[in-house]
Amino acid sequence: LFMISHLPGCTMFSAAQSSKSEFLDKARQAREERKGQKEKERAAIQIQALVRRFLCRCRLQKQIRWKEVDDYFQASETGTSKRNALSIFKLARKLLFIYCKDDKLRFEKLCRAILGSMDVENEPKVWYVSLALSKDLTIPWLKQIKDVLWISCQLLKNLKPDILQDSKLVTLYLTMLVTFTDTSTWRIVRGKGEALRPALTRICENIMGHLNQKGFYSILQILLTNGLARSRPSLSKGTLTAIFTLSLRPVVAAHFSDNLLRSFLIHIMSVPAVVYHLSVLTPEVSTHDLLRKFILFLSREEQCLDICVCLEGSHTLCLLGNLIHLGYLNDKVLEEEANHFVKDLTDMLSYCQRYVSQKKSNLTHWHPVLGWFSQTVDYGLNESMPLVTKQLQYLWGVPVIRTLFSDVLSKKLESQEPTPPPHQNLSLLTDLFKRAFQKSASVRNILKPVGGKRVDSAEVQKVCSICVLYQTALSTLTQIRLQILTGLTHLDDLLPKLWAFICELGPQGGLKLFMECLNNDTEESKQLLAMLMLFCDCSRHLITILDDIEVYEEQTSFKIEELITISSFLNTFVYKMIWDGILENAKGEKLELFHSVHGWLMVLYERDCRRRFSPDDHWLRKDLKPSLLFQELEKGKKRAQLLLQYIPHVIPHKNDGYDQLRRLPVNSIKGVIRVKFVNDLGVDEAGIDQDGVFKEFLEEIIKKVFNPALNLFKTTSGNERLYPSPTSYIHENHLQLFEFVGKMLGKAMYEGIVVDVPFASFFLSQVLGHHHSTFYSSIDELPSLDSEFYKNLTSIKRYDGDVGDLGLTLSYDEDVMGQLVCHELIPGGKTMPVTNENKISYIHLMAHFRMHTQIKEQTTAFIRGFRSIINPEWLHMFSTPEVQRLVSGDNAEIDLDDLKKHTVYYGGFHSSHRVIIWLWDILSSDFNAEERAMFLKFVTSCSRPPLLGFAYLKPPFSIRCVEVSDDQDTGDTLGSVLRGFFTIRKKEPGGRLPTSSTCFNLLKLPNYSKKSILRDKLRYAISMNTGFELS
Repeated sequence: LFMISHLPGCTMFSAAQSSKSEFLDKARQAREERKGQKEKERAAIQIQALVRRFLCRCRLQKQIRWKEVDDYFQASETGTSKRNALSIFKLARKLLFIYCKDDKLRFEKLCRAILGSMDVENEPKVWYVSLALSKDLTIPWLKQIKDVLWISCQLLKNLKPDILQDSKLVTLYLTMLVTFTDTSTWRIVRGKGEALRPALTRICENIMGHLNQKGFYSILQILLTNGLARSRPSLSKGTLTAIFTLSLRPVVAAHFSDNLLRSFLIHIMSVPAVVYHLSVLTPEVSTHDLLRKFILFLSREEQCLDICVCLEGSHTLCLLGNLIHLGYLNDKVLEEEANHFVKDLTDMLSYCQRYVSQKKSNLTHWHPVLGWFSQTVDYGLNESMPLVTKQLQYLWGVPVIRTLFSDVLSKKLESQEPTPPPHQNLSLLTDLFKRAFQKSASVRNILKPVGGKRVDSAEVQKVCSICVLYQTALSTLTQIRLQILTGLTHLDDLLPKLWAFICELGPQGGLKLFMECLNNDTEESKQLLAMLMLFCDCSRHLITILDDIEVYEEQTSFKIEELITISSFLNTFVYKMIWDGILENAKGEKLELFHSVHGWLMVLYERDCRRRFSPDDHWLRKDLKPSLLFQELEKGKKRAQLLLQYIPHVIPHKNDGYDQLRRLPVNSIKGVIRVKFVNDLGVDEAGIDQDGVFKEFLEEIIKKVFNPALNLFKTTSGNERLYPSPTSYIHENHLQLFEFVGKMLGKAMYEGIVVDVPFASFFLSQVLGHHHSTFYSSIDELPSLDSEFYKNLTSIKRYDGDVGDLGLTLSYDEDVMGQLVCHELIPGGKTMPVTNENKISYIHLMAHFRMHTQIKEQTTAFIRGFRSIINPEWLHMFSTPEVQRLVSGDNAEIDLDDLKKHTVYYGGFHSSHRVIIWLWDILSSDFNAEERAMFLKFVTSCSRPPLLGFAYLKPPFSIRCVEVSDDQDTGDTLGSVLRGFFTIRKKEPGGRLPTSSTCFNLLKLPNYSKKSILRDKLRYAISMNTGFELS
């Protein structure tokens, strides 16, 4: 190749090849240029054609719009041309051909022209609908009217009914739809034209079918929502009637097919409170037995779920409200379809509950009925929620409850002759039973479970499903739970009859059946337990809102003997759930059931603690051995811990176990405190502190700070019990003082020292934390503060007239050191009048203010100090009266026989010694109760006996024979013991007084020669406020 390239002629060949390539490139470029030029020319022609076509169309549209359409309307308005159906049809065809958003006014005129033609009398050729009968025009006319009506629908979607001009257009387009979806207003079918009705009706059905496919129900939903989902509806009676009529027509025409019922439920019945507005504005509108059809449609579970999923949470709630309202308005249908109705509502509520739980997140909004969950904010829906809530309230209103619970309420409570109440030690309880039995000539015979009703019977299944419905409502509609409970307790006889129904269930009735249900996971068992749960929730709510007069005197709803039986049932049920190990593994519904039953039980127990209605030992479990309980507690067994946590009242406190529970671990703050007394002369008193001196110090200092004259504490009216003074702030450091007092009382309780401090029960309830409990009711505790004030408040509750006439406001006026101070119970309360609607709230607010708000700071400081010594959990097992006994001991007189039985003698004394015989005789015969208390304080530093008797006095009470004064006393010797035993005196005691060592609970008694000397010396000694230097 190298050689060839250098041959002659090769250069010429290369030059020729290069020129050929250039020639080809130039030819290609020229070809591409020609192609591009042709494309440009073709594009230019296309653009020109489009522009010419556009301009031509614009000219044509202008010509049609201005020359033909506008001229037609102008001529019609001036009356220069006679209108007929064909001319309207042609005009409509032209307007629809050119229609755009700028033609709304022309379309409005077209609609008015069409409607005007339909109103002309006896001129068939003018009636627009007459063209439907023309062989050649039927199909074009049908297409045209469909287009006209759909444009009307689209325009409706964007109109605001609250604007006057828009509301007129709403009326116009709705009239178009109403007119051409039904033949009832067509003059063409009157008289001889009646034969045409079937054919024309099919045309209307065809039109409705077309509209439905295009989204007719969505348009109506938007229109209804715009007009109704607001604080004040903007739809008139006629407009609302037209919309609802239009929404019904496709459903009726399709003979209530599933497809159209579904659309109706999703788009119309989910509009907030639509049934409420219909019932107010157009009560005469026919609903075509819709409720029954809705109920049966939704009774199929998959269809109900489909509807709920489409609507989601809030709108499902709106549908629920509308269905309940329909049920309220159609009581006959409700009664006939009760089972399906209850199932439908339960399924929908359950869906709402699941929906809310699934939507829980950090980004949540508050819903006025369902509570907190993640949702899109729909302000229109929020505005209408009060009306939706009002609809939901029909479910627990008296008419619906009477209908649904008809089987229970129709039950007659049998009667039997009253039997005497069990023996009571308390005269108050005896009087109570006497009044109760005098009040009614007979007692309802439902005190014991009798059994006999099959749980699989239709009647029981129906009642169970109703209870499940209301229980689901309580757990779903969390923000209006109290409203539901109040509604369910409105009928006085519902709960007693439901209890009677429960007692009849199963072969043996009562407890055994429900315990079996706990161990079964069947649907039947769940429903039975839901019935029990509903009964407990409602009964607990009822008792908390009833005052003492209603419970004990009037015996509203429940008789006293029924409360005794119910509390026994509840006590056993809760005990078995705990002791049988069911609670340990309980979760979900079983755990909710436990808390429900336990809640009702504790409300009854606390009411009984405050004012007794049960017989002696009613709450104790006699089959529970304390020794076994404490063994399990030591081993850390869960059931023993749960028993102590939830129902400590079943444990008898008068047993060895009580002492074991009392001995709790200590820390440094609870250690030994050494005390030295200084007498009035400034000299230290003799004595070695072995807890006894500290006991005396503690008792004295607590007595001082609780003296009402100090104004840290006040006494209640009537029974003079102590509570923090609202004006304690006159002391600069009053809150520090309260904290200190709390610590001192805690120390006294911790050491087992009883002090004579009677607290008001409402204050002790706060110390125990009961006021944070859902079972707590301020109004129940108010008598312990001011019984007269309580009577005045409850008289407002019972006031038959208009409470507004009393001139009360939501405020409290108080005389504080000569100045009248107004306390608002709620912000702005002094300007808010008390009315019949808010009087119950006023009573509870007033009670809460008097017992909590007024002394909140003082109580908080006291509790802080008290709980720094005493763990609140330690006191959980005690009721308020029992804690008062822990503080102050028993009010019973000193049992001298018990004291004598547990006395130890030293120094030659013995039980038959004459000085000892004189001593016990003096104490029992010569001393009164007050002197005996002074004697007990003299020897033990406490004026009250130990809670469980003198067997628990540590060290035990002892009496020692002494010959010399305390400073010369070196203890017992053989000689001193013998002289004491044989009553040989080393020297006559003369003027020596008895002395004591409270730290040892020891009485030092000289060997007196006469009983009278012993009596006088002892009386003098116990009356002197001195200690060890008495001798």
